[in-house]
Amino acid sequence: MTFIQGFLVPVPEGSRDAYREMAASAVPMFERHGMVRMVECWSDDVPHGETTDMYRGVNAEEGEIVVFSWVDWGSKEVWQKAHKAFSEEMEMEMSAEMPFDGKRMVFAEFDTIGEAGEGGRSGYVQGYVAPVPKTNKNAFAEMCAGMREVMVDHGALRAVDSWADSIADGKVTDFKRAVKAEKDEAVAFGFVEWPSKAAYDKGMAKMREDSRMPPPGSDMPLDGKRLIYGGFEVLLDTAQEQG
Repeated sequence: MTFIQGFLVPVPEGSRDAYREMAASAVPMFERHGMVRMVECWSDDVPHGETTDMYRGVNAEEGEIVVFSWVDWGSKEVWQKAHKAFSEEMEMEMSAEMPFDGKRMVFAEFDTIGEAGEGGRSGYVQGYVAPVPKTNKNAFAEMCAGMREVMVDHGALRAVDSWADSIADGKVTDFKRAVKAEKDEAVAFGFVEWPSKAAYDKGMAKMREDSRMPPPGSDMPLDGKRLIYGGFEVLLDTAQEQG
């Protein structure tokens, strides 16, 4: 198990290179404080929803896409120590002119509740954020465990599901507002890594024919209408940059 810091970021469509450069420049600082891995993913297939979606989660403006990303800190203890140590350093090293509106960036910390797959060189990521009643945590974890098994069997490199019982209020938006979480609900953050978009498309087709998948209309331990999700191209992965 590990400890994840998850992000949703609104970025102008034309700022892809500038965003990647900014993210790469922050890697040495994060690594000095114990970061295990950083992954930045650029919007490819992010649908607009009827109730909410990733665009509304970051109050995206016209011409903006959503970046889905996470930082793996290995453990909560490492994150807590790093957070205290690098706050001032980050202010000094990060550029004042970021290629996005930082006030609308959504971020929070999540405990991993399950993962599967050995990993590898990923090129495509499925990402989701979901509101889940806190009383349904065990049922949600069980459902996710079954889904991870099916995904890995059909070509996924790695699948991770994580959980936050509480999330700090943001000034403009936050993960709770992104999924319209209610008072008794936690927020789940998860992702599935695939070798490529072609592998993802092939794997999803096989999953639809897999008898282990719940049939359409099945009861779920969460409100699927408020689940937000999308498909993303891997823009930066420190594990791959290192070899």
